[in-house]
Amino acid sequence: MKRILVTGGAGFIGSHLCKRLLEEGNEVICLDNYFTGSKRNIIPLLDNPYFEAIRHDVTIPFMIEVDEIYNLACPASPVHYQYNSIKTIKTSVMGAINMLGLAKRVKARVLQASTSEVYGDPEIHPQPESYWGNVNPIGPRSCYDEGKRCAETLFMDYHHQNNVDVKIVRIFNTYGPNMNPDDGRVVSNFIVQALKGADITIFGDGKQTRSFQYVDDLVEGMTRMMATKDFTGPVNIGNQNEFTMLELAEHILEIIGSSSKLVFKDLPKDDPKQRQPDITLAKKHLNGWEPKIELKEGLYKTIEYFDALLGQKISV
Repeated sequence: MKRILVTGGAGFIGSHLCKRLLEEGNEVICLDNYFTGSKRNIIPLLDNPYFEAIRHDVTIPFMIEVDEIYNLACPASPVHYQYNSIKTIKTSVMGAINMLGLAKRVKARVLQASTSEVYGDPEIHPQPESYWGNVNPIGPRSCYDEGKRCAETLFMDYHHQNNVDVKIVRIFNTYGPNMNPDDGRVVSNFIVQALKGADITIFGDGKQTRSFQYVDDLVEGMTRMMATKDFTGPVNIGNQNEFTMLELAEHILEIIGSSSKLVFKDLPKDDPKQRQPDITLAKKHLNGWEPKIELKEGLYKTIEYFDALLGQKISV
């Protein structure tokens, strides 16, 4: 049994990770300030005697004895990370410093949940880890993009200077149960709008692309990365299957049987036109890891979650 700290553990991805780590027989400490995380996500875990939930903000140092740390704490959707941009970058940078300091003191292995946003609006497609990115350092998304880029720098500097055992994963678009219905992400937006029979809001012409991975595939990749030896990353964790916003909307409307209409609005500033991971490194270093769950299968599960959450009576 390992003692594992998960920051942002009540969030969408963090709650799934906590569940997985408990199922593997570990003791799990969930750290969350509940800005975007929700107690609802971890209620099913509270009866487990090896699970502990602590309200705490990672910008403040935290002392505990653990074997591993997963640092997921940070708002990850534009609606939330732009709400308080200074708080967002403080969470990424100071949170990284505090978790790295903790890992250094207790000699724990620490994994940083970075993001595909470090590539910005990419000029290379698909994006390999060697690509340095095309990021606007003073735009509306900069607090998140540059905060995560700085966190990666800190992780590698702590590794080289202090020999801290670090891992870095770059997470591409992920969806699944426990998403916040108000987070402004495209999958949750489309599903909630379709379930309510409201117009589906598409920004731009809808031809911009994303590569969507189901949360279980991501958690599998993260736990495999944590278990690697002599590999710090960064490594892309994402699905290589690429879809336009229009295709995603059509899939969701078909599954739900919704009569929602498509409404087009201006594309937000600095919104990437393409996003697709090169997962060659992940396949090589993570025991052949690659996504297993197809988009429609994952959408069925996600729609069922939102259907129950919204109290709708729609069969999916």
